[in-house]
Amino acid sequence: MDAGLSFLVFLAAGFVSGLLGGMGMGGGTVLIPVLTLFAGVEQHAAQAANLISFLPMAALSLSVHKKNGLVSFKGVIPLVLSALITSVAGGFAAAALPGAYLKKLFGVFLIFLGVRGLLTLDIFPFK
Repeated sequence: MDAGLSFLVFLAAGFVSGLLGGMGMGGGTVLIPVLTLFAGVEQHAAQAANLISFLPMAALSLSVHKKNGLVSFKGVIPLVLSALITSVAGGFAAAALPGAYLKKLFGVFLIFLGVRGLLTLDIFPFK
């Protein structure tokens, strides 16, 4: 992929994942596949880029939601502590896994999210 096209792929992936992440939908579901499939980025690096891009996106989203009165700080300490512990553990686990295995696990995760999303739509009679 030439440099100009590569830049556009990165720009589009960043824009869409930032938009989705800001709405609370998980921008990594777009960013990681785009980086690995279309930009040739290795799985570990794509997941690391997703985690790093999450920080400013989360800070901005928190600021907007707080300004709109949509944030409750009740129970925030246990939530933050558990998120920190599991994030560090997940980071070490991801670093220890081979890239191909990590890619397959992420694919299974995306399939799970897709099926879960379909089952929560009101168009299905079974729930």
